[in-house]
Amino acid sequence: MFAKEHMFVTLADSPGRQTNSKGFIFMADTKNGSKSRTQAKRATTEAKKSATSTAKATKRAATKTAVAEKNQVQTVAEAAVDVPVGIVLGVSDRVSDLVEPWTGRASAEKQLKSYRTQLRKTVKRTERRGTTARRKATTEARKTRNRVEREARKHQRTVETTLKRNRNEVESRVRRAIDDQASRAQGLLASIR
Repeated sequence: MFAKEHMFVTLADSPGRQTNSKGFIFMADTKNGSKSRTQAKRATTEAKKSATSTAKATKRAATKTAVAEKNQVQTVAEAAVDVPVGIVLGVSDRVSDLVEPWTGRASAEKQLKSYRTQLRKTVKRTERRGTTARRKATTEARKTRNRVEREARKHQRTVETTLKRNRNEVESRVRRAIDDQASRAQGLLASIR
């Protein structure tokens, strides 16, 4: 350590202060008598208190960081153990649920009865859906057939009406043409005689 006549603290360099070879700032120098011993002791005490509180704050921060890191590592380690254990327990429960109904005769019969009931319900449900789909398809087919037949009859009536009208018109034109030709022929015969 250093001699008692020089008091120091490790604070940032301030201009106008003397420092020793290790970079420490002299707080009080009793040789030149510029400061009294009381002031030097007070400065030393304050410096010690400041250093102590800084050290305590640093220690608290380091402790908090260490505790946080420890908790995080502990959580990760617990998860690394808990996940496989949970998976094994889940698989064990499922296997147990699958095997348990078949361990005794009564429970096996009960399970078979349950399966039969479920199968009957499923078959009935499927049958109802099929029946509904068949009826719907039959109804749609009937509606389509009726619509096509209606349109065909309508088209047939239109064609028959048009043919009848055209035939009547052609027949009447032919009769007129024949009558005109007959009257011309008679007119010619009458003029020749």
